[in-house]
This record gives sequence, structure tokens and C-alpha cells, in this order.
Amino acid sequence: MTSETITADAAGTWKLGDLTVNRLGFGAMRLTGSAAFHLGTASDREQSLAVLRKAVELGVNHIDTAAFYFSALRSANELINSALAPYGDDLVIVTKVGPYRDYSGDWGTPARPDQLRGHVEENLRQLGRDHLDVVNLRRLEQDSIAEHFGALADLRAAGLIRHLGISGVGPEHLAEAQEIAPVVCVQNRYALDRPDPEGDELLRLCGESGIAFVPFFAVAGSGGARGATDAHDDAVLAVARAHGASPAQVRLAWSLHQGAHVLAIPGTGNPEHVVDNVAAAGLRLTGEELARLGAAHRP
Repeated sequence: MTSETITADAAGTWKLGDLTVNRLGFGAMRLTGSAAFHLGTASDREQSLAVLRKAVELGVNHIDTAAFYFSALRSANELINSALAPYGDDLVIVTKVGPYRDYSGDWGTPARPDQLRGHVEENLRQLGRDHLDVVNLRRLEQDSIAEHFGALADLRAAGLIRHLGISGVGPEHLAEAQEIAPVVCVQNRYALDRPDPEGDELLRLCGESGIAFVPFFAVAGSGGARGATDAHDDAVLAVARAHGASPAQVRLAWSLHQGAHVLAIPGTGNPEHVVDNVAAAGLRLTGEELARLGAAHRP
């Protein structure tokens, strides 16, 4: 593959409400260090800024972030603000609320519904915005999301949020949220090598409703927040060789091939990896290759 010639629009576009984004986006979690949160070493600030600018240069106009994405020295939201403000009219920044980390980096008690305004306002402050394009409610094991999602719907009505999404949910939570306010995206862990019948059903339901399905850790796989996996099965390696591509590019392409409503948000702190990740937007897999890869996801 000739990564340098491929830009994010090669994967096509989707709408988050009235906001059009290229389906190949960028996740900001890995901007802050060698692994997410306090799990690795802090990143070089100038390199992280270069990563963001390179992503936008390559046509990325959908960035996923959160106020709780920070390491000992770096904040993803601060990096985004420094690198990209004043923001282009076509740039869509999606954030999430619910989880909480204190200033030492320790995880605290998740936000109550009445605390979500504070989470939203913290994202606004860090990003230098007067409203947030999209806010995802990250579910943290509660059976019902109605009260939390209702609080965000009130903030949407007040003009602090333009569109709403949900994360870490099942089909029942999507139905619950849709009774309260429009849902433009669902962000769940979902990967080629991770069998997930509930995720498959949610992906289908989102497609039927015109809702974006946004898998995270699609490249990281079992590595999760610690970084990309190097455990690739024979099918991934064979398809990568056939296309002159990397296993990460194959994993991203497989995700995008799951439906026109699927958005990819690979993250990295390396400018060269940004080029490679974006190039996955142009990787076209055959039906035979998709079937072979899908055997790992649907054993």
C-alpha cells in the first residue's frame, strides 16, 4: 500500500446527526503516553502535537477524546486545544463523560447524574469550546442509564451539547436512551479477534437506525489500554501479506467493512503510525478475505 497517498476520506463519510465526518477518525487516548492513563511513560509533547496536526492534514475530521485521558504530564484535551485551535468548521470533537479520575490519576466514583454538568464543563474548558459537538455517556455497570442520559439530554437542550451518544452499552440501553433523546453514535469495545454476539446485535441495530457504531480497541485487541496487540492470527497475517499492508491496517479495514455506519478511531502517539492508520481507509477486502477474517470473530 502507498500510505502517503491515502487520506481519511477514502473510507467514505457518515453523519453524526447533522455533522459529516470521514469514517476513518482518530482516538486521543494514546496521545498522552506509551500506554493510556498512567500505565506507561508520558509522551513527548511536541510529538503529540505533530500527531494531531498530521491526522488533520490527512483528512481526519473526527477526534475522540475525554477529560479523563491524561497521564502524569499530558492531557489529551490540552494537546488537542494547543494543536488544533482555532478549530476548523468541519472538525468534529467527540468526548465522553461518566468515569472520573482525580488529579493523581486514581479512578474515583463515577459521576452521579447531577455531576455530569461538571464533567461537560470541564471538557468545554480544556478544549476551549462553548459547546461540545458530541458527548457519549459511558455506562459503568449500572442497569439503567435513563437518569444519566436524561441529565445529558437536559444539557443538550441548554445548548452545551449538540448531539448525544452512548458507550459501553447493550441493546437494551440503546432502546432506553432512544426513548429520551436522539442517539447519534454507540461506542463499544469491538474487535476482529473478540467474539461478541451482543456487539454484533448492537452493530446491526445501529445500522438499521442510522446510528454510527464506533468500535474502540479495534487495533489494540487484547492489549486494550496498554497498546496494540502483537498477537495476530494466521488469517490476519495472510491478508496483510496479500495486500502489502500491516496487521493493524487489516484490523481497521475489517472494522470498516462491517457496515457503512461503522467509524474507526485508531489512536497513536507516533506520526508515522498516523499515516499507516489513515491508509487503512483505502484497503478493500474481498468477500473471501472477510469470511476468513470473520472466523476469528464468529467462531
